Amino acid sequence: MRIISGSARGRRLAEFTGSGIRPTPDRVREAVFSILISRLDSLHQRRVLEICAGTGAMSLEALSRGANATVLIDSSPQAAKLIRDNISRCKMEQRATLISQSAQSALPLLAREKPFDLIFMDPPYNKKMIPQILEQLATLQLLAQNGIICAESSRGEQFELPSCFERIETRHYGNSEIHLIGHQCSEDP
Repeated sequence: MRIISGSARGRRLAEFTGSGIRPTPDRVREAVFSILISRLDSLHQRRVLEICAGTGAMSLEALSRGANATVLIDSSPQAAKLIRDNISRCKMEQRATLISQSAQSALPLLAREKPFDLIFMDPPYNKKMIPQILEQLATLQLLAQNGIICAESSRGEQFELPSCFERIETRHYGNSEIHLIGHQCSEDP
């Protein structure tokens, strides 16, 4: 795994073993960022949140492409170690903050901050975590008005959205689906 574009382009991310972490493959990450850049125009000065961050690759890619700051959340000790290592490898310690807690306990800590422009979430597949996290994001108003949530799920996994959110687009990549979600009342950026 590596950073695909931007200031940290080509930087290799730490390797790991085990099945507890499922990173988004480079080719899928590249496709996702192409879609996001076309919708957001630029990641310059955007605030990013990554839930169930795993390796932190999505946040680090966003920072490499100009995002201002990111918060990464993961409760796994293995993931936290990996994320710290990857932040260091990419020399992004000043712009990346790791919270080693579950999403349920970490998200309320962010409610007092400015909302996020881009939120990545890649919870374990088929555990029904996506609707719970989306509900919490809606309740805490953590998504900026014209922001985008990028949720990864297993192919065919069904989930309801809170009434304030709408599915903008869904793309299929092998056994995974990427869902872009925005505010129901937001205009296309």
